[in-house]
Amino acid sequence: MNSSYLFENIQILEKAGSSLRRETVLIKDGVIKEFGSKALKNAELLGIKPQKAKRLLLAPCLVDPHSFLESPFNGKEENVYTLIEKATLSGYGQLGILPRGDLWRDQIESIISLKALKSEVLIHLWGGFSLSGEGVFLSRHAELLKNGAIGLSDDDYMPPIELLKQGFLLREMKNSPVLIAPRDKSLQAGGIARQSVDTLRAGWPPDPVESEIIPLIQLLELHKQYPEIALRLMNISTAQGVSILKNSSSKPMSTTFWWHLVNDNSSLSPFDIGWSVTPSLGSPRDRASLIKGLEDNVLTAISVHSTPIHDSETKLPANKRKKGISCYNLVLPLLWNQLVKKSGWEVEKLWEKISFGPSKFLNQAEEKLSLNSNRWLLFDPDKEWYQSYDEKYLTTTTNHPIEGQKIFGKVIDCGLINQACQND
Repeated sequence: MNSSYLFENIQILEKAGSSLRRETVLIKDGVIKEFGSKALKNAELLGIKPQKAKRLLLAPCLVDPHSFLESPFNGKEENVYTLIEKATLSGYGQLGILPRGDLWRDQIESIISLKALKSEVLIHLWGGFSLSGEGVFLSRHAELLKNGAIGLSDDDYMPPIELLKQGFLLREMKNSPVLIAPRDKSLQAGGIARQSVDTLRAGWPPDPVESEIIPLIQLLELHKQYPEIALRLMNISTAQGVSILKNSSSKPMSTTFWWHLVNDNSSLSPFDIGWSVTPSLGSPRDRASLIKGLEDNVLTAISVHSTPIHDSETKLPANKRKKGISCYNLVLPLLWNQLVKKSGWEVEKLWEKISFGPSKFLNQAEEKLSLNSNRWLLFDPDKEWYQSYDEKYLTTTTNHPIEGQKIFGKVIDCGLINQACQND
């Protein structure tokens, strides 16, 4: 996107710790060239006319701490090129990719092949904690990290505690993060939505809260034994989970799934694809607690946790298809509506949870606006559009929620130039 703009009095969030301000900015061919009076002078020389920007926001790119990409080069439902395009068009500049795949990223070859990809969307690879994600044997942690993995993870449930202890005791990961999901599949017992009156009324098999609470307590106790390990918790999803984490002396960084902040099991249509997610969708109380946990910095970051699913899989009944949703384009608009408009968050707080916090979670440099940089997004919170599978960049997967609904707010441009867009 080689866009050129002169915005006068546009809202700007420059970096972590800065306050929202209004400023004049010149962008030429997708690159920030000047701020303030110099922007006006240079724009006049270049023949770039000012545009209305009263409601627009110029801000650093977003960061996704973890999502799935199972077939990065040959995937019918998604590949790394379509993923980069979707991410860019949605304002994401960094993506954390979990190890689950057709070829698990538990070997250095699978790490190196993706690290060789040239893209201005930064791809951060989580290496497999165990071989093939089976939770039986440890992978070669030191080799994975030496060859490009940013940290270690397994799948979206907790591996055996004894295997975790073994890996922590060896400590080949040193200061690199270890991302574990506090979820026990056996306790979940096939449940689709968190156990509540609304779940029973909707007819969904219930997922007891213990499927998160018991493994969470185990992980926190383990972290007390090995406080030097940079433990990360994946997708806290219950009010009880937030409470336990808040009151624990061990406070590892943690994420929560964006979908759990904008919906709960009392508000969805029974036919919406958004019922079938991991972790299971919670109650209104869960949702309110997650938002409060983010406000109080009990929770560090908001994940996209995208799980692309092919159309043939999406059409299966909810209890038979793979769980997950995939929709980068909805994340910022729906979070803005929920957290800024309804919950009264400042823009700075939202960016802490969708950009700066996720960077810390990944042990990566935070995004920021700077001269001669194309790492920016332009967001219009009032832009009206409809979620539709017919949109150009939503054609490879169909597990997108709230199809056909009117959405307010959209990323209307992003400075990143990537291979996928260049090939259009």
